[in-house]
Amino acid sequence: MPRDLEGKVVVVTGGGDGIGRECAVAYVREKARVAIVDRDFTAAQRTATELNSTSIAVQADVSDGEAVKSAIADVVKKFGRIDAVHNNAGVSSPSKPLHETTEEEWDNLQRINLKSVYWTTRYAFEALRASKGTILNTASMVGLIGQQDHAAYVATKGAMISLTKAMAADYARYSIRVNAVCPAGVWTPMLEQWCAEQQDPASIRKYLDDIHLLGDCPRGDVIADAAVFLLSNKARFITGCILPVSGGAELGYRR
Repeated sequence: MPRDLEGKVVVVTGGGDGIGRECAVAYVREKARVAIVDRDFTAAQRTATELNSTSIAVQADVSDGEAVKSAIADVVKKFGRIDAVHNNAGVSSPSKPLHETTEEEWDNLQRINLKSVYWTTRYAFEALRASKGTILNTASMVGLIGQQDHAAYVATKGAMISLTKAMAADYARYSIRVNAVCPAGVWTPMLEQWCAEQQDPASIRKYLDDIHLLGDCPRGDVIADAAVFLLSNKARFITGCILPVSGGAELGYRR
């Protein structure tokens, strides 16, 4: 029986671990061929090896335009096409209000979280136009509702949400769909790092478990299942969608 992504070629940035890794696993399960792009080549290789011979690891810093250009060219050379780009790579540090954020910290977040979408779109556009493909952005609930002491990060995710809508409007004429998923808390290495930076990590972990109405703070598989749907033909009439995958976190606290 055909699977949801059978025969598709999917590029996942930040696919070495965390949500990106879970999405890569889910895409392969649905019979896609996956290019795992990560600046940590060891992590990308580990994930690709754990999957199958139809997955490849590609080293690239997504904030570097020339690196992204080379990575996209490598994927097209290997697979002959690209059907989807999942812009998942991102960083969340530092945990600071705006006036305490250095220019270097601000610029780093903007380059990795937001400008990377510019680079992947610029260099994958022709392949996506040929395949009538799709783009998926990993945004965040904080881009919709805000968060204390994370101004630079929130700014990148809010911009990504608006950019998703603009891209959807621009690329519908080419039959390219563009959507975003918005997690709340998801246990990943990045979230573990964020917890460790807080004054009271134990209370933060409890807080993350408490905010999700449907249960404790999840792992990345819940995001991956939603991502599979948005990349699949089942979502063929969905574009410009900003989909919360948040366990109802935005609706109120469980306790």
